[in-house]
Amino acid sequence: MWAHVWRFLYSHYFRFWLKWLLRLLTGKCELQRLLGGAEPGARRTLSVLRNAVHIEEAEVEKCVRDVMKAKKIGQKDTRFKTNLHISLLQISGYKKLYLDVENLRKVPYDSENEEHEEQLIELWNLLMPHENLKARISKQWCDIGFQGDDPKTDFRGMGLLGLVNLVYFSKHYTSEARQILSRSNHPKLGYSYAIVGINLTEMAYSLLKNGALKGHLYNMVSGLPQMEHFHQFYCYLVYEFDKFWFEEEPESIMHFNQYREKFHEKIKGLLLDYSVVLTLQD
Repeated sequence: MWAHVWRFLYSHYFRFWLKWLLRLLTGKCELQRLLGGAEPGARRTLSVLRNAVHIEEAEVEKCVRDVMKAKKIGQKDTRFKTNLHISLLQISGYKKLYLDVENLRKVPYDSENEEHEEQLIELWNLLMPHENLKARISKQWCDIGFQGDDPKTDFRGMGLLGLVNLVYFSKHYTSEARQILSRSNHPKLGYSYAIVGINLTEMAYSLLKNGALKGHLYNMVSGLPQMEHFHQFYCYLVYEFDKFWFEEEPESIMHFNQYREKFHEKIKGLLLDYSVVLTLQD
């Protein structure tokens, strides 16, 4: 009860006078204090975000000028100007990245689309370089963890995003991808590599959608987060999930959802750290 009373009094009365007193003593507004003393990364950018800044990338420069004018901040305060510009780019970039990822997810896999088919064959060649794919519709697809003879049916939930993620990991971390594929064929602890990979695409997508990746991306990118950075986070999930799975030693693949959720909670916990950066190194 007292906590609610204090929050009410603070937000309606004390906060205004506290801000007034701090400006009188320091000669700086709240944004100047936030951006002037904070380390670059998530903590600083999220502080700006909590001040209800909602803009698009094209509006960033104008917004910086307007803020400095409204807050009577001189142009000589270049540190404030630079830090605010970076923070606003990160915020607007996160929104754009989500839209880009969402648009790719909405593209259904189309076996009549030559580019889609080329990416699928590229995935096979990256993972199985010493074995030729005998036919487009083949039981061989099960060797890399698809459910049936035609992988296109497995991309329904995540669309083209699932395939692009799988190809990205296999192309940029080829030895790791082949090693994980080999481990996924373990006689007792094995799992369907491609299906789990698509499932982890859904995990990465949901964390991006609900805002959980903001801290990670704001720490990782001093500017606009790009699709490349989302793919990098996906690679981290694939690599870490494989380690997690074998450390946990599930009784069978039938318990996948249970351990998947446990892994999800672990990642969400890591993302709560303001200084977090979750990536693999090339």
